[in-house]
Amino acid sequence: MSGARSLVIVGGGPAGLAAARGYREAGGDGEVTLLTGEADAPYARPALSKDYLRGDAEAGDIALEGEDWFAEQEVTLRRETPVEGLDTATRTVALAGGETLGYDACVLATGSESIRLPVPGADDPEVRTVRSLADARNLRGRAEAAHSAIVVGSGFIGCEAAASLAMRGLRVVLVSDEHVPHAARLGVEAGRRIASWLVELGVALRLGAPVEAIEPGLVRVPGKAPARADLVLLASGVRPRSGLAEAAGLELDAGRVVTDEHMRTSAEGVYAVGDLALARNAAAGRTLKVEHWGEALEHGKVAGTTAAGGEASWATAPGFWSTIGTRTLKHVAWGDGFDTARLIDHPGGAFTVWYGAQGTAVGVLTHGCDADHERGRGLIEAGRPLP
Repeated sequence: MSGARSLVIVGGGPAGLAAARGYREAGGDGEVTLLTGEADAPYARPALSKDYLRGDAEAGDIALEGEDWFAEQEVTLRRETPVEGLDTATRTVALAGGETLGYDACVLATGSESIRLPVPGADDPEVRTVRSLADARNLRGRAEAAHSAIVVGSGFIGCEAAASLAMRGLRVVLVSDEHVPHAARLGVEAGRRIASWLVELGVALRLGAPVEAIEPGLVRVPGKAPARADLVLLASGVRPRSGLAEAAGLELDAGRVVTDEHMRTSAEGVYAVGDLALARNAAAGRTLKVEHWGEALEHGKVAGTTAAGGEASWATAPGFWSTIGTRTLKHVAWGDGFDTARLIDHPGGAFTVWYGAQGTAVGVLTHGCDADHERGRGLIEAGRPLP
């Protein structure tokens, strides 16, 4: 097995850490350097809008590895080290301050950044986002002194954060242009269940109208009285941090780096993983866009293994968990569309939603029904008919 003698990983999220771990586990014995622009070592990002925001977890509780792991695995972690350039011809990365690092293999794990709505006031620094641990620290500190909050956006981060803030005792209003949360991704019936959970927690919903302006402590929507609160949180989506890859001339599609199932990009020795990647899934037979924690880990493992000279490919159906208050959703799906969404109720408030495309199972969503979750993964990856 012949692998890279030096591995440079750009990005300190789960995909970057998984690449380092995968490289070592596959027998890679070269130098490994992990570069992150953040002050914090890799941590579990999903907790930011849930346990950490509620105050049920601290930064140390969500660290992915302790300092001893980096020493034992001989992985050099360089914090607060932004990367400003990638030269695929000379196989070097340029760091802020003028330093350059050479590599045999480079893994781009630059992740995503929060999107601020293109409306007046959305760029005010007092309007919060929650993407990094630094963001979450700031938001939690503000929440401790606040009595009310407005959350803009009804995606998973928006719904999770609204629930967490309500559980802290704040009066919360969730504002979204969606008529039903998650209707496009999960279907109307599932979205209605999520909306009912939020209402049960005391979250007031203002749905079906876009935000037209944000002012200090105030969000305006057309045709309705302004929503007022001590704290405004934008949870209006993310976009991949693809500037480094684009400047390096890598092949992109809709802002993501195109890769094969081994996470290899159009440049020799360069891999892209996590939110940044538009990767081919070997089981699906096509490229897929994903923004899930589990896929970041899987992508990183595949890239690290491949860089070490091992055999690995991305061939599992993407999936995620989302906890809203005390209720957990589990989802597995190819994620690029469905024409059927059939909800089945189970005892005790549990339910399953089966998603199909032309009669073939392409997704499953469960609450309180792990058996269907596991069964669904098998049906989806095998391309079986809807049950």
